[in-house]
Amino acid sequence: MHMLLPDQDQSWKEEVVTMDIWMKGSLKASCLYGQLPKFQDGDVTLYQSSAILQHLGHSFGLYGKDHQEAALLDVVNDGVKDLRCRYTLLIYTNYEAGKEEYPFEMLLSQNEGGHAFIVGNQIFFADYNLLDLLLIQQVLATRCLDSFSLLSVYVACLSTRPMLKVFLAFPQHMNRPINGNGKQ
Repeated sequence: MHMLLPDQDQSWKEEVVTMDIWMKGSLKASCLYGQLPKFQDGDVTLYQSSAILQHLGHSFGLYGKDHQEAALLDVVNDGVKDLRCRYTLLIYTNYEAGKEEYPFEMLLSQNEGGHAFIVGNQIFFADYNLLDLLLIQQVLATRCLDSFSLLSVYVACLSTRPMLKVFLAFPQHMNRPINGNGKQ
């Protein structure tokens, strides 16, 4: 959602929650599942990053041109969620054994030979989720995409979208910690 909103030229207000505020407990108690993020869109309050991203995808017409593309985007988004769950092991303990865990290279090759987005011919909500994960992985393991030429080009192309490029260069984005491990 941090990439989708600026890339779609949408403004938003982010309230950064410090660990001190979180540990006081009142905010945590008010959050569904006792966790962040929490996203307010008018009268709708949403929790869970993926649900928020999908909501934004629907809101801005970034959920596929038809039911088939929407279903493929759900497959990609769920695949990104699965990889997010596994990437700690992949990056920190056994990267070499996990390289085959990038099915997105195959998906790209099936979509206009890898010269397009992950699904269809325009950016959709799942592209932002995948890009975010791949950029994080490149911070943690700079060479993780070296064997994946289509994913490397995909990341490079999306990262140069004018509004996204500006956002990615913001100090607030560049200095955001990853997983609380001190890496930025």
